[in-house]
Amino acid sequence: MTGKNTMAARAAVLYVIGLLMAVSAATPASAQSSVKIGLLTCTTGPQIGEIVFSKAKTRCTFHPDVGEDENYHGEIRKYGLDVGVEARSVIVWAVFSPQTGYAPGSLAGVYVGATADATIGVGLGANVLVGGSNKQFALQPLSLQTQAGFNIAVGVGELVLTER
Repeated sequence: MTGKNTMAARAAVLYVIGLLMAVSAATPASAQSSVKIGLLTCTTGPQIGEIVFSKAKTRCTFHPDVGEDENYHGEIRKYGLDVGVEARSVIVWAVFSPQTGYAPGSLAGVYVGATADATIGVGLGANVLVGGSNKQFALQPLSLQTQAGFNIAVGVGELVLTER
């Protein structure tokens, strides 16, 4: 790796660490007093950031702590600074609800919250979202989003899920 690439990679890592700290500080209080009911894993295809708006189709699987897996499809939209190209992205969220259990299919809906990511070759990101049926679910990053490409994004994220 050349000196410029090394410095750019370090700057990107520091940028993501700062953004992740900001995103985690923005975690909704309602999620902190809720119960974890499972994991949601979403995969997107290639996407191009268009400075103030981007969108990408996604396929998601909800792995409940109790019960059968559920499949969803939808779209992730980002509003704010979003510049670059991503080849593919995988995001894993812990799903929280105000109560234990849930009705199958109830994760369908619109989720909104903070988003931040940076990619130079391989990158990291995080999204904290609230929504779904009656806005009762909170999605918190369980692990970092992984992606490939060149991209920097920070702003508001929206995830629209429909049951497959």
